Amino acid sequence: MVKAAYKRVILKLSGEAMAGEQGFGIDQEVIESIALQIKEVIEYKVQVAIVVGGGNIWRGTQASKKGMDRATADYMGMLATVINALALQDALERHDVDTRVQTALEMQQVAEPYIRRRALRHLEKGRVVIFAGGTGNPYFSTDTTAALRAAEIEAEVILLAKGKVDAVYDTDPLQNPNAKRYTELSYIEVINQGLGVMDSTAASLCMDNKIKLIVFGLNFGNIKKVIMGEKIGTVIRGE
Repeated sequence: MVKAAYKRVILKLSGEAMAGEQGFGIDQEVIESIALQIKEVIEYKVQVAIVVGGGNIWRGTQASKKGMDRATADYMGMLATVINALALQDALERHDVDTRVQTALEMQQVAEPYIRRRALRHLEKGRVVIFAGGTGNPYFSTDTTAALRAAEIEAEVILLAKGKVDAVYDTDPLQNPNAKRYTELSYIEVINQGLGVMDSTAASLCMDNKIKLIVFGLNFGNIKKVIMGEKIGTVIRGE
C-alpha cells in the first residue's frame, strides 16, 4: 500500500471555502466533497484534525469596523465556526467517519471542550477531530488557531485549503490575470511582502515552531494529493 507523506495534519478550512459558489452560508455539496476526501485519506492511517473558519456566516472584523464592539463581534464569529464544525461532523459521520468536535468555548450540549490530551487520544484512535470556537479569545483569527493547534498536537503540516485560489500569488489573481504564482516561500517573505496568506500572528507562530504550511485550492481530490506528497499549490517553510 502506498504510504502518505504525513502522519498527522491540520486541515484549515476557511468559511468562504465551505460556502462554495454561493458565497455565504453552507454549501452541502462542498461539505459532502470535503467529507469524502477526508474519508479517503484516513484509510491511509493519516491522523486528521480540522480547524474551521466562520466567514461564510459572520465576519467579526467587518462588524467591528461598522461600530460593533470588537470582542462581541469576535465571539459571534467563534459561534459561527461551531455551526460549520457541526455541519462538517454530520457529513463525515454520514460517511462512517468517526468524528469529534472540540470547542474553545464550552458548550457541552453540542461538543466537547478542547482538551489537548483528549484530542491526541482521539487522533490516535483514528478519529477526525474538528477544532471550533477559534482560540476562545477575541482578537485572534482562525489562522492563528490553526497554527496554535498544530503546535500543540505536533502536526507535521498545516494544509490551508482555499475556495477561490489554488496557491499564493503576489497580487489577487481574481483581479489581476498577470499575478505571479509562487511555488515556495519562507514565512519571512510572506510577512515582509504582506502576501495575505494568513495574518502576521499566525505566520510568526508557524515560523517560530517550524510548522510547514501548504496553500492549495479545494478542488475535489486535492486533499489526498497534498497528503500523499504531490506538489500542488504553494509550500511555505520556516527557513
